[in-house]
Parts: sequence; C-alpha cells; structure tokens
Amino acid sequence: MTRRITWTLLVLTAVLLVLAVVPLAVSLTARERVAFRDNQRAATRVIAAAAEEHLSDHGPPAAMRKELAAAARSGDCAAVYDASGRLVAGTPCAAAQGGETRELVRKVLAGHEPAGPEDEGRLLTAEPAGEIHRPVGAVVLARSATALHARVTAIWGWSAAIGVAGLAASVFLSARLARWVSRPLSTLDSTARRLGEGALDERADVDGGPPEVRRLAATLNTMAARTEALVHGHRAVIADVSHQLRTPLTALRLRLDVLSAGAEGDTAAELAAAQQEVARLSRLVDGLLAVARAEQATPRPGAVRVGEVVAERVAAWSPVAEERGVRLAAPPGPASTAALGAGHLEQILDNLIANAVEAVPGGGSVTVALRGARDSCSVRVIDDGPGMSDEAKEVAFRRFGNAEARGTGLGLAIVHRLVTVNGGTARLEDTPGGGLTVVLDLPLWPH
Repeated sequence: MTRRITWTLLVLTAVLLVLAVVPLAVSLTARERVAFRDNQRAATRVIAAAAEEHLSDHGPPAAMRKELAAAARSGDCAAVYDASGRLVAGTPCAAAQGGETRELVRKVLAGHEPAGPEDEGRLLTAEPAGEIHRPVGAVVLARSATALHARVTAIWGWSAAIGVAGLAASVFLSARLARWVSRPLSTLDSTARRLGEGALDERADVDGGPPEVRRLAATLNTMAARTEALVHGHRAVIADVSHQLRTPLTALRLRLDVLSAGAEGDTAAELAAAQQEVARLSRLVDGLLAVARAEQATPRPGAVRVGEVVAERVAAWSPVAEERGVRLAAPPGPASTAALGAGHLEQILDNLIANAVEAVPGGGSVTVALRGARDSCSVRVIDDGPGMSDEAKEVAFRRFGNAEARGTGLGLAIVHRLVTVNGGTARLEDTPGGGLTVVLDLPLWPH
C-alpha cells in the first residue's frame, strides 16, 4: 500500500508540474525573446533618428557617431547606409557584415519592414532613417544572442529545479502520508492475525493513523475483549463441568465395583449392566468435553509433518486393529508439511481410526493414505465397512448426528471442528466397492 500511494501521488504531482511549469517556462521564454528583440529595435531606432539628421538635413555626423560608439561599447555591430545603399558609417565590425545585411538594407529602402533573422547566434534588425515609405537611409544592427540564450537557459533551469523540488517534496510527503495510513493498517493486520492464532490478549494500537483507522482499531479491541471474556468463560464452564461430572461418576463406579464384588445371580447381572451404563456415560461426558474444547480451540498453527504423524498413529492403533482382525495400513505418500495446531492431527487421526476400526468387521481393512496438491495436503481414511447412507453422511459432522453410530456419535464432530478451525475441510465419500472414505484437506505450511 505504501508503494502504491507513493507512486500515485508522485505521478499526479508530475502531471500537475508538467501542466503548470512547462507552459509557464514557454511563456517566459517567448516574453524574453520579444523583450530582447524590442530592446534591439529600440536601439536601432535611436541610431536611425540620429542618422536621419545627418542624411536628410546634411547636419554634422556627431550625434550619429556618438550613438554608433555607444552601440560598439555595448557589443553591438551597427551600420548606417544612405538612400543608395552605400555604407556611410558604422562600428568597427560593420565592414564584416555580409549578404543578409545588404538584403535587409535593400528591403528597408524599398519601403518594407523586414524581420531580422537569427544567424549563427546573433540577431539582425533594420530600421529606416526618415519616413518608412521614403527613407533617406537605413540602419542595420546585429546583436549577439548569447545574453538571450543565457536568460532562456536560466528560465528552463529554474523551471527544472522547481519541478525536481516539487517531485522531491511529493515523494517525501507521499511517503509520510502512505506510512501514516499503512502503518496502523499493518498493525491491525498483525493484531488480527495473532488474535486468530489464539493470542486473545492481543490489542491494536488506537493512537496512530486516520480517524477511520483508529475507530476500526477500537472496534477490533472491543471485539477481542468480548471474545476473550467469552472464551475464558466457556473454558471455566468446561472445567467446572468436567470436575462436577467426573467426580460423582468415579464415586458411582467405585461403589458399583464394591457391590458387584459380593453379588451373585441376577443381582450381579444388574450391577454389571449398571457398570456398563456408567462407563458409557463417562465416555459420553468425555466426548462432550472434547467437542466443547475443540469448538473453543483457537490454534497457533505450526509445521506438522503429516507422514510422520500418520505413521506414528497407525503404529499406535495397529495392536487394537489386529485384536479385532482388521488390517490397518498406511502406504508411503508425499512428504507434506501442514499448518496445524499442536496435537490436532493426532486427535483427528485417533478419532477417525477408532471409528473405522470399530465399524469394519473382522477381515476388513482400514487404509490411511496421503495425497499432495498445490495448496493443500489430502489425508484419506479409507475403510471397506458397511459405509453410511446419504442421509447419515449429511448430518455425520453434527453432535449425535449419526443415529447409527455405535459409540457416542461425537468423533466426527470433533474431527470436523479441529479440521475447520485450522483452515481445512472435511468430507465423506463412498469407498469404491463399499465402505466409507473420510477426506481431509489440510492447509500447507508456507515455506
């Protein structure tokens, strides 16, 4: 954003400077040229007026020679011609004037008002001595254009300096403006990212930047404070529920164990059934607490080597699968690194493998396969068990969504929450030939 704002203001300033400075420099240059030529023509007329007194009235040439001497001291080259075009008087350089001068004299004596050309860095002007249509002579004055060129160069130099100074000021101000706007936005972005990673005590700076950005920072801080209070409140509730439920369940299980130790017959059978219900209730409480923790998880992603975790969990569950007569395998796959919270992939795989091993009958198989993609890592848990109906798959990721589940019905809900909170997706597909395939698309760790 800083670079974009700077370049935008720089281009805008450059366009405005070109539209303002260049026409001004052109106008000043034209004015200097006109003023220079007018001044030269005025000097020529002064000499022509002095020459008229000598040529028409045959007066003494003193005044004419005085003006020619003044022109010579100024660095000009002037010459006076009579009505026949003969050189009457001039500055020391008058004899060196060439054909252009004679052509100007001829036109002036003919009653024209020719414009003097610029030749090799000098300007020529010619004026009649006497009346324009019946001149008694002509005066030609050549003046070096060096002074004019120096002034024109100065005009364009100052114009260029103004333009460069304007661009430099524009770069400085635009960079300051861009930093003033973008720095608080960058801070907001960093704060929001850390909040998303689980740092709920993170707050944005509300002292810098435009008023709109400060209001946005204040709103973000308010939202973060409320979220922090809500999450901490829920965590406290979960801790209280865990303590309040597990303690009486443990006490009840111990009492049932004591009673069943000396029971016989129908009483023993009833106590055994009660123990099974208590165990089921304990698993249900643990599942609900696991779902609640997963729903409140705000992970800080880290680099997780998916292949290593899959191999580790498959090795851990292999004895359970062998005991049930199920083949559990994990064929080699691409070495992918996913961005996941600590321990989340292990918990996801434990739930999926446990569900698959429990659902597959003896002699079946469960395969955990890896596939690579451009921007994600795909983990597939494939079984050849009874599968699920389309209606069951639609609600399988909800709490107790699968009425056909043999366990608590919370495993897939935990999986779905842990995958989505890390920026991934989870879906269910039918295994070719029968069974269920759970497909997880996990975000890759940026390299």
